[in-house]
Amino acid sequence: MQTDGSWDFWIDRGGTFTDVIGRRPDGTLVAHKLLSDNPEAYGDAAVQGIRDLIGAKPGEPIPQGIIGSVKMGTTVATNALLERKGERTLLLITKGFRDALKIGYQARPKIFARHIIKPQMLYERVVEVDERVRADGTVEKEPDLTAVRAELSAALAGGVKAVAIVFMHAYRYREHEQRVAALAREIGFPQVSVSHEVSPLIKLVGRGDTTVVDAYLSPILQRYVARVARDMGTSVAANRDASAPVSPLAGEAQRRGTPTRTAPAAPRLMFMMSSGGLTAAELFQGKDAILSGPAAGVVGMAETGREAGFSHLIGFDMGGTSTDVSHFDGEYERAFETEVAGVRMRAPMMLIHTVAARSRTCRSTPRGCARRLRSSPARSAMAARAKTSPTASSRSRSRTWRTRSRKSRCSAVTT
Repeated sequence: MQTDGSWDFWIDRGGTFTDVIGRRPDGTLVAHKLLSDNPEAYGDAAVQGIRDLIGAKPGEPIPQGIIGSVKMGTTVATNALLERKGERTLLLITKGFRDALKIGYQARPKIFARHIIKPQMLYERVVEVDERVRADGTVEKEPDLTAVRAELSAALAGGVKAVAIVFMHAYRYREHEQRVAALAREIGFPQVSVSHEVSPLIKLVGRGDTTVVDAYLSPILQRYVARVARDMGTSVAANRDASAPVSPLAGEAQRRGTPTRTAPAAPRLMFMMSSGGLTAAELFQGKDAILSGPAAGVVGMAETGREAGFSHLIGFDMGGTSTDVSHFDGEYERAFETEVAGVRMRAPMMLIHTVAARSRTCRSTPRGCARRLRSSPARSAMAARAKTSPTASSRSRSRTWRTRSRKSRCSAVTT
């Protein structure tokens, strides 16, 4: 039971619907559901859900001090990855390894497939940097920062806003990456992801893939987090110390016993990570957000199952944009190297299988295909015959559905 007089919110921001659960100051719970994208009615579904529950009038800011914390799972990064709507990204890699991430591990998951469709790379441009550090730390070639500056400036002028820096053996010898990263930030790149910071582990491919994912998704995520924080009347930086005094002299005044005016506590904004844990808004990164919403679903499924007396569960969450399948046998299952939507990455996350809810072949859901099939001319003729001959209708129905099912190519496909 709450006693501080503030609201708390738990939000699942999906690709189609957003679900909000609020806890009133008296401890009672209330739920709300609304469309995730409805630009004609509101800017962001999560913020609008909060406004609806606390009774804020249209156009009025959310009163300060009325919200204690907001904990959110979001599929913003997941959907951006599935739909390939991330930031335009430049890859800087050691000379001679331009195609290393494209070649990957040379794995063939469908070894007998005659038509191999390679996944689309997230980066759109590659620049080879003439630098090299050997495995023992010997510097074989120093990077030419003048040449790198020219390449970075050209990419920035061309509209590329994110850069991923991946050098050989940089997980251990970081100086070259640090110098190039400082140059990229100086030139003005808003997003600079460096492999020794994002994934400081051995092996170029895994480290490089994760760095590219972080550069590709972090700008999308940061813009969303900043918008939510702004609409709630706070800032991302304010989450570090939501109860900071208005004046730096407040501490001295408190020691003297003088009453001081303090700012209303800003809401504490936190996000669910792919690993199933919560993190502060200012620490939320693209590589940790791939399964933010689905990971929260696994945690909720496991805890609900425990309360009901079940320890072995299978989760199936079919949304409007993606479908997530998970497994729980008494403890959380996590993967440290995984592939989502054809993209490899190395970061701790819940073991979840995600597929797109829409078919890329017919651009419709399986339910939509069935709906069109039911309203087809063949179906109408079959229904007309049913009035005169139920037995014949049964045989016709069987033949018609078998024929139509062979012709129909409307089915959900994995990505």
